[in-house]
Amino acid sequence: MPRSYDYKFLLQLQKSDPTRLGVKLGRVCVEANLPAAYVAKVLETSRTTVYSWFRGQGVREERRARVETFIDLVERDMKEGVLPASTILDAKLYLRELSGGLV
Repeated sequence: MPRSYDYKFLLQLQKSDPTRLGVKLGRVCVEANLPAAYVAKVLETSRTTVYSWFRGQGVREERRARVETFIDLVERDMKEGVLPASTILDAKLYLRELSGGLV
């Protein structure tokens, strides 16, 4: 079961460089209430990798387009009021629909 983001992580995320793609991903996921474990499935990578990106580690070139598209879709859905997810189940259902059933 996915865990919510802890306070220490949230503080670190706020202090991280917002120009880094992974940090931007992290901020979007926190704002949209999307757990990293489910995001990792959509992005077809591990939860550990997603957290590394959130902490500012570089996103490999072959993953950049997928991550950028994901961010764009989540930001669009936040503007349209679809997100943030109110529960873990809502987040899972949203990401399942977004990914075509990967979650």
